[in-house]
Amino acid sequence: MNTQVVVTADGSHSVFNAEVGQHYHSIYGAVQESDRVFIELGLLYTFQRVKGPVRVFEMGFGTGLNALMTIREAKRHHRVIDYVGVEAYPIPVDEAKLLNYDHELTTFWLPDLHEAPWNVPTPIVPELTLTKYNTKMQDLPPIGTFDLVYYDAFAPEGQPELWTLEAFQKVATLLQPGGALTTYCSKSAVQRNLREAGFEVEKHVGPARKREVIRAIKI
Repeated sequence: MNTQVVVTADGSHSVFNAEVGQHYHSIYGAVQESDRVFIELGLLYTFQRVKGPVRVFEMGFGTGLNALMTIREAKRHHRVIDYVGVEAYPIPVDEAKLLNYDHELTTFWLPDLHEAPWNVPTPIVPELTLTKYNTKMQDLPPIGTFDLVYYDAFAPEGQPELWTLEAFQKVATLLQPGGALTTYCSKSAVQRNLREAGFEVEKHVGPARKREVIRAIKI
């Protein structure tokens, strides 16, 4: 896979995938984007709504940044999380070790996330168990339902098949009623497909250089 580690505007790393012509995170700030879209609008919202253990599904495990930030919040809030991620095109472990997220976040678990075996539930810390699937979302085995979905696929220009009505209908089957999906992409076609798939779409202020992002609630 033709990838390259790059530095974003907030000092944290992203990865550029030349095959699809897309960055894994915003070049205006990888950590800043993940914190706003997935942690603030997704995880902290879900902590308020769900009082027991939380199940999180990530579409696009990628660099492991969202999972790493989820561990940090689980420890801060003393919550237990079952985290499932799907990634069809994993970053090589040696390249993932070059990412500076542990340094930027004062954490320690990024290598553990990338070295965890595929298809096997793996305790990373007492608060979070990770299961990664090296497959496409449409080929996932039965994995139950979730309280929260981080929808962090490449942008529609790079992976249009993951932003269709059919894709969101698949995601809807993975969410509990009232569960949330958060994503950085607020294109009108994406909003329309989410609504047709059975979601109530909320538009929220985004991170740097991003006017709005989406939280969608399964009706």
